[in-house]
Amino acid sequence: MESVVAQLPALIGVLIGAIGTIVATSVADRTRWKRNQSVRWDDRRLDAYVEFGRVVKEIHAIAVRMLASERPQSRGHRMDREEGLARLAEADVRRTLAWESVLLLGDASTVSAARDWRDAVWGIERVARGLTQADDHADLLHRANEARDLFYRAARGGLGVRGGSVAQATMLEARRDEIRADRAPRQTAEPSAL
Repeated sequence: MESVVAQLPALIGVLIGAIGTIVATSVADRTRWKRNQSVRWDDRRLDAYVEFGRVVKEIHAIAVRMLASERPQSRGHRMDREEGLARLAEADVRRTLAWESVLLLGDASTVSAARDWRDAVWGIERVARGLTQADDHADLLHRANEARDLFYRAARGGLGVRGGSVAQATMLEARRDEIRADRAPRQTAEPSAL
């Protein structure tokens, strides 16, 4: 009996060591699994954000090209209405699919920023399609540029992307002023023609 009692501390030590190893391995495996899942979802979120950004920017560019004929000093390549409408229809399908991915995978702030950008570009698209009139294209473009900046900032924050500013809206304000200047002579000439 004394030999069993003498060996008891060693047996308890082995038992505690085995339990500790099992617990440590389990915790490490669980942590590794969570990290792998997080990386996988981050990759999918990144793909969803990139596709959404690409297709919304494509629609923005098509709509602006369709409106270029209304801005005589526009440096953009003009696109005829029929071609533009066909390309908008194709891009709209891709935007809808990309939007669903953002809704499914995005965090709340990124989804909200994506919605604002989508709505701002919709405003430009509606004018290009002839569904509404806009007194100031420059304001529509500026609103879309600001919304894009907010989307990229939210997406980068949600993905933990570090780096400098991605803001483009302030850099594009000079273009907005040019657009306003292009439209100003036409707007002032119209009343005198009456």
